[in-house]
Amino acid sequence: MKHLNFLVLAALILVACNTANDKMSKSENEKMKLSFTTEQAACMTAIACNEAKGDLVALESAIHNGLEAELTVCRIKEALSQLYAYTGFPRSLNALGVLQNVVESRKSKDKRVIMGEDASPLSDDFDALKEGTRVQTQLTGKPFDYAFAPATDYYLKAHLFGDIFARDNLTYADRELITVSALSGMAGVEPQLKAHIAGARNMGVTEEQLQGIVVALAANGLFDEAGRLAGLLETPWPQGKTNDAYAQYFVGQSFLQPYFGGVANVTFEPRCRNNWHIHHGAVQVLICVSGKGWYQEWGKPAVPLTAGTVIAIPEGVKHWHGAAADSWMQHLAIHTQEQPGNSTEWCEEVNDNRYNQL
Repeated sequence: MKHLNFLVLAALILVACNTANDKMSKSENEKMKLSFTTEQAACMTAIACNEAKGDLVALESAIHNGLEAELTVCRIKEALSQLYAYTGFPRSLNALGVLQNVVESRKSKDKRVIMGEDASPLSDDFDALKEGTRVQTQLTGKPFDYAFAPATDYYLKAHLFGDIFARDNLTYADRELITVSALSGMAGVEPQLKAHIAGARNMGVTEEQLQGIVVALAANGLFDEAGRLAGLLETPWPQGKTNDAYAQYFVGQSFLQPYFGGVANVTFEPRCRNNWHIHHGAVQVLICVSGKGWYQEWGKPAVPLTAGTVIAIPEGVKHWHGAAADSWMQHLAIHTQEQPGNSTEWCEEVNDNRYNQL
């Protein structure tokens, strides 16, 4: 009987251990997923990028939009606090001050503010260095030791990837989306941005979600920042459906994939181009996201388009754009500074003789 009781007890312990491991596994799996809705992710992208740029006016608007999208104050606060490690304390503290002012202003006007929950307390036996080493290895895909600067290596492991990443009101995927969004807003840090694109993938951010950062930047008027990120993604974008509504204005086949915020991805097959045309009452911005192509204004030499190229087309300028002869090309198209009654005037084709000269 004693032997039987021991077996029963051992079985119960084994079940309990398996249950605990299953819960831990599920918890780790949840950390590898974005917890934001598409709208919330776009708002968080704008918040993080404007924090990095130090544009407090645009940041205030982005925070209002985020709160309207039901981002909680605690999660925005967590994002802005984390970003001190990437953009510095001055920008982080300035941004937290903007958040505080926005919250107080909205409360005074009875506008909706969801405070949300802060991160759970860490356990007494939490080992920041050990946990941070594990998380950093997961993010980079291999063990990383910065032997040249041991103190910095310790700060990265124990504080950034240990203390900060252990806070559970943002997932690992959330934190990498925030970091990529912020680094896109900073010129001169492309190696770090490229590393964090890879890190975001390792932390569960999908290609579609990374492309969503580009779209969100473009939709918020952050065109150069969108181009900076697009130039480093090196991934094909969705082709969309055949662009039947505008087929009469194209030579060759094009495809259209609309996104939120008035952003559209246009895909051109090799040699495909649109007719000469003029945008009246609006500025059009093109952001090339993959492949090779051309943009040309009337009376000027053609300009090559490659991933990351940003072209702002002034109102009233006659122009065309399309793919190179030997490559597909995809670009985002956004209209801005739109005036009432704005329109597009379609003109003659870009004939083969002119196109072949390129």
